[in-house]
Amino acid sequence: MLKRVLAAAALLFAGAAHAGPGQHAVASAHPDATAAGIEILQAGGNAFDAAVAVSAALAVAEPSGSGMGGGGFWLLHMAETGKQIMVDGRETAPAAATADMYRNDAGEVVASLSRNGPLAAGIPGQAAALAHLAENYGRLPLAKSLAPAIALAREGVPVDAPMLARLAWRFEVMERSPATAAVFHPDGSLPEPGQRLPQPDLADTLQRLGEHGAKGFYEGATAELLVEGVRKAGGIWTLQDLREYAVVERSVITQRFGDWTLTLPPPPSSGGVVITQVFKVLERLGYDGLNAVDRKHAVVEALRTAYRDRAAWLGDPDHVEMPLERLMDGDYAKQTAARIDLKRARSSADLASPVAVYEGGTDTTHFSVIDADGNRVSATLSVNLPFGSGFMPPGTGVLLNDEMDDFSAKPGVPNAYGLVGTAANAVGPKRRPLSSMTPSFVESENTIAVLGTPGGSRIITMVLLGMLELMDGGDAAAIVGKPRYHHQYLPDEIYFEPKALTADEQATLKSRGFALRESGRDYGNMHAVVWDKAAGELNAASDPRGIGAAHVADAPGN
Repeated sequence: MLKRVLAAAALLFAGAAHAGPGQHAVASAHPDATAAGIEILQAGGNAFDAAVAVSAALAVAEPSGSGMGGGGFWLLHMAETGKQIMVDGRETAPAAATADMYRNDAGEVVASLSRNGPLAAGIPGQAAALAHLAENYGRLPLAKSLAPAIALAREGVPVDAPMLARLAWRFEVMERSPATAAVFHPDGSLPEPGQRLPQPDLADTLQRLGEHGAKGFYEGATAELLVEGVRKAGGIWTLQDLREYAVVERSVITQRFGDWTLTLPPPPSSGGVVITQVFKVLERLGYDGLNAVDRKHAVVEALRTAYRDRAAWLGDPDHVEMPLERLMDGDYAKQTAARIDLKRARSSADLASPVAVYEGGTDTTHFSVIDADGNRVSATLSVNLPFGSGFMPPGTGVLLNDEMDDFSAKPGVPNAYGLVGTAANAVGPKRRPLSSMTPSFVESENTIAVLGTPGGSRIITMVLLGMLELMDGGDAAAIVGKPRYHHQYLPDEIYFEPKALTADEQATLKSRGFALRESGRDYGNMHAVVWDKAAGELNAASDPRGIGAAHVADAPGN
């Protein structure tokens, strides 16, 4: 049974909140975004309206991690019907994109082209996803759910320490875009801590989206400003690229592990496939009966194979044939488990050939919502590097993503995070790049959890460890606070937070042949909501590593 910690229903920064039945819960990476979600729920909206509000507010308050120039995955559960679906708002490559567009005449990759400036940007999906959520699942008009974000953009959100650090990191790139610099570099320098940065152009863009739906972004004044700005600065977008963008509803992956059911995102997220593979292998290794260090050994070895397969096979499901049934079936898991020796590490070099593929950094974002009716949303959003490409088309307020770097620019050549990919994730017209974003649901007879996190290729392992903590009895605060370790096939090492492995565990794993690398600092920013149905209790938590907020509130009339 879940651990129960009684606390008043209050807004808790980087903490947990608890409540009983008939209440709403929101946990996100920024207090203003959480407040926006609660505001919309209190106004009669459901979890899907709240998802619109939180997504848009994060675009204003945490622009380093997501925004209207980016995209994401929204995992939905409808309480009345039991329907579960993933809204895929991932960016797409422009129609003029080619496999060699980031190479010079000598065939060498020019890394900056896929990371900085307008050529690095895919066609954004977030605006279309928010309109889709409002029109198909929400109770409120889109304009109503966008109102809190519009107000934040007009007033400006105070600059916090994480934003200031990321602004400093990307200063030079952002300075190249006059529209970006005008917003984020007041007086030609970094803002002061606590200084408000109004974003009036973004407010106007959100206003047009609210008034006209998706056409208010992908057609008309906003679209014209986006394309004009991109093309003048050397990009390849067209008005047709914008008009033809469409979200895709994708069937979820469901996986049983003991008494638990996992609801996971399908490709172009790689998380659902990888986590399914890992759990099936752990089951065959008798995970529940293992001691602590053997559990970590088993998890690492299961991850080694799953990440290798991710590199070899996964990509855009609309453009790439993938052997998903084979990768996720029991026979394959049995074969994988049979090759694992819990007394000795394997070597990634001994696995079959494909090299690792990786996308996304730490500057993605996540939020989790459950409403009083039991509807729920787990959403992970991104612009890739902090502040995306750093480029803002004048007059839009929209910072464009650099998700094109998530494609493999050339087999064997690393992207921004030091790893390489294969042809399954090659650049191509209208393709969606492979992602590690893994918004998820976990449930048993008496418990439902909504969780997810940013963190690039480490997203998958963080979500996996959060799930295992829940299954061991952890509440929302324990899930998001759990110390983390990671293995992704290549580099062949266990990467871990300072408190994730005891000294004895480190010694044991080294003696078995594992290479270990301590991170030197904590990583990730998970947000979770857990419903203990047996106890009649909701609890929500934001990662203590970040500045996020969890809030539980009484529903109107309760």
